[in-house]
Amino acid sequence: MVGQEEMMRVLVRTPLFSGLQRRQLERLARRFVERKFDAGDVIVSQGKGGVGFFIVVSGEAEAVLQRGDGSTIVLNPLGPGDFFGEMALMTDAMRSASVVAKTAVECFALTRWDFLGILREDAEMAVAVLQELAERFSRVMSTL
Repeated sequence: MVGQEEMMRVLVRTPLFSGLQRRQLERLARRFVERKFDAGDVIVSQGKGGVGFFIVVSGEAEAVLQRGDGSTIVLNPLGPGDFFGEMALMTDAMRSASVVAKTAVECFALTRWDFLGILREDAEMAVAVLQELAERFSRVMSTL
């Protein structure tokens, strides 16, 4: 099992949480759980409900989109330090893509209900995370 200090080192390097104070990171670290996947495992499935956010700690995965004609396209590779599922923290929307483990993958995962519970207790954290999400969304939209 991973210690809280290691979890915090990962969180502080994650752009979504890098602007948080130590006490906020400690609170988040207590809610993350370690998840392991084997090569070929589907970590999240396109079109299914998403209740979690994942940070890749080790291994490689791919975000894959299945098109209407049945073909698939790799949207982006994911490796240590990358994260996915940030929109699942805020909405009940279906996953827009699948994430498949290319190798054995270790992730830290946070559920939506744990995250929202923390945000309800700490308005400063909520503002910081929402600002980062808005900036990420704006960067994506500017590339379209």
